[in-house]
Amino acid sequence: MTKSICVVGLGYIGLPTAVMFANHGVKVHGVDLNPEAVKSIQEKKLHIEEDGLQERLNNAVDRGVLTASTTPQEADVFIIAVPSPINPDNTANLEYVRKATASIVPYIKEGNLVILESTVPPKTVEHIMLPELVKSGLEIGTQIFVAHSPERVIPGRIFEELVKNDRIVGGINEKSAELTKELYEIFVEGAIHLTDATTAELVKVMENTYRDVNIAFANELAKMADKLDVNIWEAIKFANYHPRVNVHFPGPGVGGHCIAVDPWFLVEIGGGQAEIIHLSRNTNDSMPSYTAQKTQAILNDNKIAGATIGVLGLAFKGNVDDMRESPSTIVIDELQKLGLNVVSFDPHIKENKHATQTQSFEEVVAAADILLCLTDHNEFKALDPQTFAVRNKIVFDTKNCLNRTNWEQAGYQFHLLGDAKN
Repeated sequence: MTKSICVVGLGYIGLPTAVMFANHGVKVHGVDLNPEAVKSIQEKKLHIEEDGLQERLNNAVDRGVLTASTTPQEADVFIIAVPSPINPDNTANLEYVRKATASIVPYIKEGNLVILESTVPPKTVEHIMLPELVKSGLEIGTQIFVAHSPERVIPGRIFEELVKNDRIVGGINEKSAELTKELYEIFVEGAIHLTDATTAELVKVMENTYRDVNIAFANELAKMADKLDVNIWEAIKFANYHPRVNVHFPGPGVGGHCIAVDPWFLVEIGGGQAEIIHLSRNTNDSMPSYTAQKTQAILNDNKIAGATIGVLGLAFKGNVDDMRESPSTIVIDELQKLGLNVVSFDPHIKENKHATQTQSFEEVVAAADILLCLTDHNEFKALDPQTFAVRNKIVFDTKNCLNRTNWEQAGYQFHLLGDAKN
């Protein structure tokens, strides 16, 4: 029976995981290098936004089953949930994983289980973690056990998916996998599938790469729509009525800590064998520039010079406060390169994290010549365009989240990414 867990990394995955175990009767100690994040947790204040997290955090801290500090402590299980970003040259940066693993070595004792939850390139457990763990002096696979069990959740629905989703567990040996399965059975109701660590690493990266390639396909179709005089959203909807077709949707780019990052792991490993993956990454990375150019074309068609663009949405997806790898910030950069002014607003990002950001939607309306919707927050879907008016009354929706009829009835010229039909 697991009596204690030490979770290293208290971000969008580590904190909900720590809180979930704590709410299921396990003593959890959370570790983060950011003292402000640690202080927030100790004071039951959230540094990330996630439905259901506040009440679970309150319960865990009040009951004394969740503590937090900047240093690890002894435990039965160590879970590593730190970032695995890419370098400027799109190669994997695994220093966070290596340093997190090294940080727990002084606290490891015989019989411990070490689990990596971070999404990483295949062979990371073997090539990065195990060389650090052997420094404990304990034999890997008999005295300490090691596994990779990647998170498979989406921000905004983390707690639901932690429980309901199937889980992949890859052990360095059978015993490691079985111990990890036993641990997650504390709260996981989905099936838990056992394999080796490298296969588990590959599976998670494959899942996100599949989505990236599919989105790239949709983005290529959106660009083609102009030549075909079609609404690509309508065409995709009809195509998806086929029982074996599931085309994703286009947008201003791909963001987040997974889909915009993980395919590069396979490009790096695969070299020239990852041609489709590499092309898809380049296609999706081209969309912010394409979006900015389309915005400029709308302004040119309306003979508007020296325009200010009112950007709606800085988060990488709807109804979250997560700006990691957000295409919105790149779209803004591209707009500014074109000489355009930008003012931005995001109701979920409560402090100004971007130079163009304001906390007031009214300020955006007052300053903007055109509204550019880049994130499909519910707040934007619910906007009543009859209650405000930007200069020139133009809106460009890149997420197909605004009601065209409502905006046109309010006198707006309505543009939709990938729609030349209307």
